[in-house]
Amino acid sequence: MANSAQAEKRARQNEKHRRHNSAQRSMMRTYIKKVGTAVVQRNKEEATQTFKTAASILDKMVSKGLIHKNKAARHKHRLNNKIKAL
Repeated sequence: MANSAQAEKRARQNEKHRRHNSAQRSMMRTYIKKVGTAVVQRNKEEATQTFKTAASILDKMVSKGLIHKNKAARHKHRLNNKIKAL
């Protein structure tokens, strides 16, 4: 429980930021899954197109501090390898 106006405001801001970050992470995971489903369907054109979008989103999440740069690099590398295997 917040005991001061400053603490109440920080609690409000933290909750707002938590909801926003959660939505951003969900969007990132959705785009990663879209690439995976395109690979499973053996659709290389769609997979490469969605990979470009997913890579861009991953980079944005890194620049905003939502995920670590190595995690983004790992995801991009694995997705790219799946596309190359088609």
